[in-house]
Amino acid sequence: MTLIRIPKSWQLSESQVTPERLYYNRRRFLKTLITTSILPLAGCQQSNSTNNKSSTPTALETSLNLPKIESFQTNSAFAQVNRPVTEEKVAGQYNNFYEYGGTKAIWMDAQKLPTENWQVEVTGLVKNPRTYDIDDLKKTFPLEERIYRFRCVEAWAMVLPWVGFPMKKLIEAVEPTSQAKFVRFTSFYDPEITTGPAFHFGTLPWPYTEGLRIEEMANELAFFALGIYGHDLPKQHGAPLRMVVPWKYGFKGAKSIVKIEFLDSQPATYWNTIDPKEYGFEANVNPNVPHPRWSQATEKFISTGPGLSWEIKETTIYNGYGEYVANLYA
Repeated sequence: MTLIRIPKSWQLSESQVTPERLYYNRRRFLKTLITTSILPLAGCQQSNSTNNKSSTPTALETSLNLPKIESFQTNSAFAQVNRPVTEEKVAGQYNNFYEYGGTKAIWMDAQKLPTENWQVEVTGLVKNPRTYDIDDLKKTFPLEERIYRFRCVEAWAMVLPWVGFPMKKLIEAVEPTSQAKFVRFTSFYDPEITTGPAFHFGTLPWPYTEGLRIEEMANELAFFALGIYGHDLPKQHGAPLRMVVPWKYGFKGAKSIVKIEFLDSQPATYWNTIDPKEYGFEANVNPNVPHPRWSQATEKFISTGPGLSWEIKETTIYNGYGEYVANLYA
């Protein structure tokens, strides 16, 4: 019997994939940032200015020059998408970390994050609660690389090569009880370090928390990232452990996780607490459901190159991953 493999709708032929040597080793520095208007209070803030602090290519490269992850496999089911991988230096300085500010240019401030002796507590309604350090996670769960689309609620997008392990592997290890219906993820918080955006004068619901239904966490796509571009996760990307749920908007991906709790009821989450009309608990990518202040029908894909430029694309429901997750929302 001959097996015929039908490519997924989002896959490219092997000849179209960006060569590994290019997406790991490009060294062109981003010289200019596009100027955009500030979108207030969103999980992925855009800025109309670059960081006014003194910064050099060397400083950025240093933040990205981290130990390689030696032992991981490429998951062939997620080895390519129908867009190029975003250049590492672009992704490394055009990102969000609301704990360190409300603009894109927070990569330098994020270097204050202390990652030594990091521990992650897994607790709540589980049979095997335990606390992992980062080495435990790397040794306990086989690591793999997955290239995923990334879609921000502000309607910009990237493609990123994460290294980590499926969330369902952690579920199997800790064995949630039958009462566990939701999971809460809590990020590192220290008011002396994670000071938040200077322009916000109200009380913010720190620490940053996010949540999933347990069925969402058990989905094949749900992923914990310990690395990116083949090396340890930089601080500006949420080192040393972050959530990656590519069918949802980016603010659902809690960074610098210190606690994972299995619960019997839906937890309060950061953005949903601030404004539930704008930032839903579910937060699935959907071109047919506009944000109250802008359309989600199209997105600005961040292209690679010597400068940052946009390419307008149509938004795909569930960010193109409907065959994996649509059944969760029937």
